[in-house]
Amino acid sequence: MARVSSAERRAALVRAALRVIDRDGVHGATTRAIVAEAEMSLASFHYAFRSRDEMIRELIAFVVQDEQRVSLEALDRDADIRSAVRAGLQAYFDLLKAHPSREQAMQELVQYSLRTPGLEELPRAQYASYFHTARVLLERGAELTGVEWTMPIEQLARILIAITDGLTIAWLADRDDVAAGRLMDFAADAIGALAVEMPLAVGNADAR
Repeated sequence: MARVSSAERRAALVRAALRVIDRDGVHGATTRAIVAEAEMSLASFHYAFRSRDEMIRELIAFVVQDEQRVSLEALDRDADIRSAVRAGLQAYFDLLKAHPSREQAMQELVQYSLRTPGLEELPRAQYASYFHTARVLLERGAELTGVEWTMPIEQLARILIAITDGLTIAWLADRDDVAAGRLMDFAADAIGALAVEMPLAVGNADAR
C-alpha cells in the first residue's frame, strides 16, 4: 500500500469532515465519524492533527482559501473597479451555489463555537481569515484598476464581509438567484463609489 503523506492525510480528513458536517451537522462531526468517512483509523487522525479543534481550524482555512482563489481569478485587469467588485462577488456566489452545504457548515461552525466553552477563539479566528481575504481582494482590485480607496481598507473589508454574510444566509434560506444578483449589483455600486482614481505621479505630470 502506498504511503500517504501527512499533508495528503490532513487534506483527506478535512474533506471528510466537510461531508460529515453537511450530512450530520457540527455536533455529529466527531473524530470517529470523520475517520470513518475518510476510511482511516483513529490513529491516522491523531497522527495528522493534535486535536479536533486543530482540524476545524484547517477546515476553515481550506474553505476560505478556495473562496479567495476563485474571487482573485475573476478579477480582470481591463475592468473598472465597480466591474471588478461585481465579478469577485459573482465568483463567490457561483462557489456558494456549487457547494451550498459547505457555506452552511461554515455558518454553523460559528454558532457552534460561540456556544461551546473553550471554542470562543475559533469564531474570531474564522472572521480574521474572512477579513484578510477581503483585504487581499480589495487591494488587488484597486491595484489592477488603478484606484485607491477613500476609507481605511480594514473598514471596507468588514463591510464586504458583512455583505457576503448577508448574501450567503439569504440565499441559503430562499435560493433566489435574482434577488442575490440585485444585492450584488447594489454592493458593487456602493463599494465602487468608495474608490477614486490614483493621482498621476509627479514625474508623469511634469512630462506633459
